[in-house]
Amino acid sequence: MRTAISIGFNASTRGLLVLYTATLLSGLWAMIIPTIPLLSAHFGISAGAAAQAVTALATGRFVGMPIGGVVLDRLGARAALRGGPLAAGIAALLAAGAPWFGVILLSLVVMGAGDSIWALGREVAGIDLARQDQRGRVLSAFHGIHNVGLAVGPLFGGMLAQAVSFRAVFVAYAVCAAISVPLGSARHHDRPGRASHAASESTDGWGLAWMRHRLSTFAGLFRQIQPWYRATYVVLVLATLTSFIHRITLQSMLPLYAASQLGFTPTEVGLLFSISGIFVFLMILPAGFIIDKVGRKWATVPSTGIPALAFLLIPFSNSFLQLSVMVSLMGIANGLSLGSIATSTYDVVPPSARGRLQAARRTVAEIGAVCAPLLGGLLANTFNPGVPFLVYAPLLVLSAVLLAAVARETLER
Repeated sequence: MRTAISIGFNASTRGLLVLYTATLLSGLWAMIIPTIPLLSAHFGISAGAAAQAVTALATGRFVGMPIGGVVLDRLGARAALRGGPLAAGIAALLAAGAPWFGVILLSLVVMGAGDSIWALGREVAGIDLARQDQRGRVLSAFHGIHNVGLAVGPLFGGMLAQAVSFRAVFVAYAVCAAISVPLGSARHHDRPGRASHAASESTDGWGLAWMRHRLSTFAGLFRQIQPWYRATYVVLVLATLTSFIHRITLQSMLPLYAASQLGFTPTEVGLLFSISGIFVFLMILPAGFIIDKVGRKWATVPSTGIPALAFLLIPFSNSFLQLSVMVSLMGIANGLSLGSIATSTYDVVPPSARGRLQAARRTVAEIGAVCAPLLGGLLANTFNPGVPFLVYAPLLVLSAVLLAAVARETLER
């Protein structure tokens, strides 16, 4: 028997609704963010060491990106949409019962890998379902809904950790992942793998020969980009890197700064991220309209310039109101960045190399997501948790300038 949704919406719309639901649940991994100070106290480790929980997640995402590519090429998006959350949920349950902080870090690596596979599967499935003339709005909504999960997660996680324990937060995320497994079985996402025999051979072997082969393969893919768009692609890769850096730094350092420097409770820390998420949600429709109707650069340039300003001001903010203003600005920037950078890249790369060049862009960004909390934790231990914001601000300024002066407008009018 068909449900009301089946009758009211066509297959593409139903498929997107399922993907949006899974995207919201995926973003709830951010419940873990307010537990960072609690992990520090429970296991008797420094604040900088506890912040490496975010590093572990980022490491897992970096590892999971190429794995997700193999899964998508050989098994299809449906396998990624089921296998990713299944792995993340099992790892979350392991973290919930972990007796040592090292076990939690290992579990977070697996969670990050599962989330990366999950995210790549959602993006490919969404692109397959979206019409080209609606790509900006679909991707903006896609990433905006994910950020709503990132915003709601810390508030819920902070309340749950304060009322029960940090272990209850991991159990709650495992439940979210478990719900997503059957959502990934929807027929709308049953796309067959398209890996060729040559593509399979390119993944065989390790060592220097394998590395040289991968680099030469990427060089060949890069040359498929039209010459006048190659510099734009490089700038978009840098913009994605800085976007990941400012988001991961905010997630790892803001809880430490708010708790250790200002004495905020886990609930107050979670509320800050929820405020940011509200602005991300409010930007979904305006950002999609700007990307599709006004111009890609009208979204990409502010998306890096605004965080640069916020990063310069956060270390000098000493009240909840001031930090609320800063995270609100970050929410507006995040709402503009996620869909616009992805859409601009799809405009630039050729269809024959779309997946691999997108994966290369994301892989470079994941390197930044891994390294940023490591350096941020070192700076936090050496000085204070506000210093990483000042250190990363010039990189954001550089990215904004290059997007404005070097990158081409890719919207065809």
